[in-house]
Amino acid sequence: MAKNKGYTRRTEDGEASASVTVKETSSPERTGLLFGKKNYTFMLIGIGLIFLGLILMAGGHMPSPDVWDESLIYSPVRITVAPVVILAGLVMNVWAIFVRK
Repeated sequence: MAKNKGYTRRTEDGEASASVTVKETSSPERTGLLFGKKNYTFMLIGIGLIFLGLILMAGGHMPSPDVWDESLIYSPVRITVAPVVILAGLVMNVWAIFVRK
């Protein structure tokens, strides 16, 4: 429950100069979730993009353990596409935090 307590400020002469009301609350008035459904949906999409980028960066495996194939290690998917997808997921999560409910 909220209680209002009124305080009066007195000057050196003893006259009242201003009255200030302070509201005391025993529990927070705002309840509910911090983010809305839209925020959580965009956060999940961002997390999915980050995981997709990590999977793309991991790539496959070498066909033979005795042969070193640079085209598989240094492929454009691992070097360019995967980091861009990870960054897009991070940007999506930051945007999901700042968008309104």
